[in-house]
Amino acid sequence: MHISLTTELESRAKDKVESGLYNNTSEVICEALRFMDTHEDWMHEVTLARLRKQLKVGADQLDRGEGIVIKSKTALDSLFNDIKG
Repeated sequence: MHISLTTELESRAKDKVESGLYNNTSEVICEALRFMDTHEDWMHEVTLARLRKQLKVGADQLDRGEGIVIKSKTALDSLFNDIKG
C-alpha cells in the first residue's frame, strides 16, 4: 500500500519515529488509525447517550400530558420547520 502525506504530516510522523516511540512511520500510521477507531467508538457512545437523554425528556413530557397531537402532514411539516428555525 502506498499513502501520501502532506509535508507537515510526514514531518510529524518522522518526529514520532525519531523520538523513539515508534520503530518506523508504519507504526505511527497504525497507531493513528487505532486512535481513530477508539475515538469513533467513543463519539458513537456520546451520541447514543445524548439521544437517550433527549428521548427521556420527551417521554417524561408525554407522561406529564405535555404532548401534542399532529393531525396532518402539513402540521407535521410545520412543526419540523419550526424546529429547524
